[in-house]
Amino acid sequence: MSITNIDIKKNQNNELPHHVVIVMDGNGRWAKKRLLPRTAGHHAGVKTTRKIVEQCVARKIQALTIFAFSSENWRRPEQEVSSLMELFVSALQTEVKSLHEQQVRVRFIGDVSAFSNKLQEMIVQTMQLTGSNSGLQLNIAVNYGGRWDIAQACKKITEKVQRGELRSENIDAQIVSEHVCLAELPEPDLFIRTGGEQRISNFLIWQMAYTELYFTDLLWPDFDQQAFDEALIWFAGRQRRFGKTGEQIEQSGHG
Repeated sequence: MSITNIDIKKNQNNELPHHVVIVMDGNGRWAKKRLLPRTAGHHAGVKTTRKIVEQCVARKIQALTIFAFSSENWRRPEQEVSSLMELFVSALQTEVKSLHEQQVRVRFIGDVSAFSNKLQEMIVQTMQLTGSNSGLQLNIAVNYGGRWDIAQACKKITEKVQRGELRSENIDAQIVSEHVCLAELPEPDLFIRTGGEQRISNFLIWQMAYTELYFTDLLWPDFDQQAFDEALIWFAGRQRRFGKTGEQIEQSGHG
C-alpha cells in the first residue's frame, strides 16, 4: 500500500500530519535476531532514519522529531553508550551534507551539555549550517526527557516571574506550552513507535496531549518507506475530535 499523488494533495486539508514524532525502537533486537552485536542494529537504524527523512521530504511534511537518545539511555551498558556516541558523531559527519542539500533544517532538543565538547561543537555547526533552510524541520531529541522538558519550562517561567516580566496568576497551559521544546511548531499530529512496545517513554509528554498514537511490531531497521506510508494512511483515516463530538466534526466538514 502506498500514497498516491492524489492522497498527497489531501495534506492541504490536514488529512496528513504536519508534525510526525517517532520512537525508533528495536535496533538491538534486530541485531540479536541476526546474531550480530547491538551496534550493528544501531548502524542499520541510521540507514532507516535516512530513508524516513527522505520520505518526509517527499511527502512535504513540515516537521519530523525523532528520539535519538533519551535521558534514561545513560543507564545502558557503558560500552553501548560509548558506541552510540561514536555513531552519533559519525552519522552527523556523513549525513549533514545530504540533509543540507535537501533543504532540511536540523535542530537538537535536550540537555546537550552532558556530551563531549566535540559532539557539542558538531551539534552547533549542524544547526548553524542548516538553520536557514526552508524544507523539513528535523528535530533530533538527545539526552531528552519529557519531564526534564516540563521542569526546564517551569524554571524559565519562574525566572520571568522573579524579574517581574510575568505575573504568577497569569500562568496557564498556554504559557507553559510557549516554554517547552518545539514551542514554535504545531503540536505533534502523529506518534509512531516501532518494535512492538506500546508506550511513549517520557517523550514530548506535554506536547502530545492530542497526538494520534500508532504502534507497529516492525523493528526500526525494518521500518521502510512503505511502512511509513501505511502509518500516514492510518492517520488520514482518524477522526480528530479535540474534545468535540463526532457529529460536530462531521458537520464542520473535517470528519
